[in-house]
Amino acid sequence: MKKKLQIPKNRAMADFLPTVTIAAKNLATEITNFNVKKDDLEGEPKITNEHVKNNKRIRSVLTEDGIVPENLPSEEDIKKLERKVKKGEKTLASNFKKLH
Repeated sequence: MKKKLQIPKNRAMADFLPTVTIAAKNLATEITNFNVKKDDLEGEPKITNEHVKNNKRIRSVLTEDGIVPENLPSEEDIKKLERKVKKGEKTLASNFKKLH
């Protein structure tokens, strides 16, 4: 997947995933967490099966709506976006000081 999205090997794939994919993964994880508590699931096999089941269900919802996660283009590097935001904050602060 990293190769297809042209993500550097030393970087986390999550730094480039589209927000819909991140939200879907988070939802599947939260459903798993809820069901682990609700159904008192114990042990790695049961919890893993629950997580796989929930990921498949969420993927089904996405694909029914024409969203195929592996076909989505990668997003801009989150680290670059963070740097842009910090630079913008510094510029705003500097401009604010000049005004006052």
